Amino acid sequence: MDAETRPEPNGTGPTAPAEASTPGPGEAARATGPRPALGALAGDPRLPLWIGRAVMAAAAGIAVMVWHGWRLGVTAAAFVAIADTICRSKIAAVHVTTAQRRTRRRLFLLRPAGYVVLNRRAIPGSDSVIDHLVIGPAGVFALDSERWDRRLPVRQVPAGLLYHGPFSQEHRLDDAARESAQAADHLSQALDAEISVRPAVAIYGPRIPWAVASLDGVDVFGGRRVRRYFRRQTKASRGARLDAGQIEGIRAAAARALPPAR
Repeated sequence: MDAETRPEPNGTGPTAPAEASTPGPGEAARATGPRPALGALAGDPRLPLWIGRAVMAAAAGIAVMVWHGWRLGVTAAAFVAIADTICRSKIAAVHVTTAQRRTRRRLFLLRPAGYVVLNRRAIPGSDSVIDHLVIGPAGVFALDSERWDRRLPVRQVPAGLLYHGPFSQEHRLDDAARESAQAADHLSQALDAEISVRPAVAIYGPRIPWAVASLDGVDVFGGRRVRRYFRRQTKASRGARLDAGQIEGIRAAAARALPPAR
C-alpha cells in the first residue's frame, strides 16, 4: 500500500475481511518441522533474483576473461554481483517513507515483548506490499503505515466507513484486508497449517479521535499508539499466545514466502 499518498476519491465497495485467529500450538509445532534444504531453496521466491544476478555476473566475468585473463574475469564477476546488490538495496531504501520509518522505530521497541518484524514484504503474484509484517505473542499482523494531510479531519461513520476530510478511504481498508488475506494464504501454504493475519493501519498526520477502531475488519489507529496497540493485543490474547518457537517458525516461513519488496 502506498503510504504517503493524498486523499483519493471514493473507491469500490468493501470486500469481506479475513477472519483473525491465531494458530494453535499443534499447528505451529508442525510449522517448525525440518524441511529439505533443496526444497526450501527451490521454493524461495528470491530465487529468480539470485539467478538473474548470477547470470549477469557470469556474463561480465566471461567477457572480461576472454580479453584480460581469468583473474580479471573473476574480479569483474564479483564487482557486478556486488554492484547489483547495492543498487537494489538503495532502490528499496528510497521507497521507505517517513511514516514507515516512524513505525519501524516503535516496533523495534517491542522486541523485548517477543515481537519480530519483517518490513516491506512483497506478496508474490501481486503488486501488493505489506509495510510491516508483525509476528508476536498475539499472532500475526499486516500493518500499513499511512501519512495523511493533517489539515483534513479523520472520522468514521456508523456504516463502518473511514473518511479523511470529504474523501472516503474505503479503498484503503479494502487494500489492507486484501493484503492480509493474501499473506495468510502464502503463510498457510508455507507452513502447511492455517495461519491468520490481522490487518491494521497506523495513520500519521491528522489527529485520530479514537484509540482503536475496527472498520470493515481492519484495526485503525494513530501512529503514536503502535506500541500500545500491540501491548493491548498481547493482553487480549491471554491463554492463546504464541511461544518463542512458534513465533520463530512463522517468521522463518514468512521470510521465505514473502520476499523483500523492490
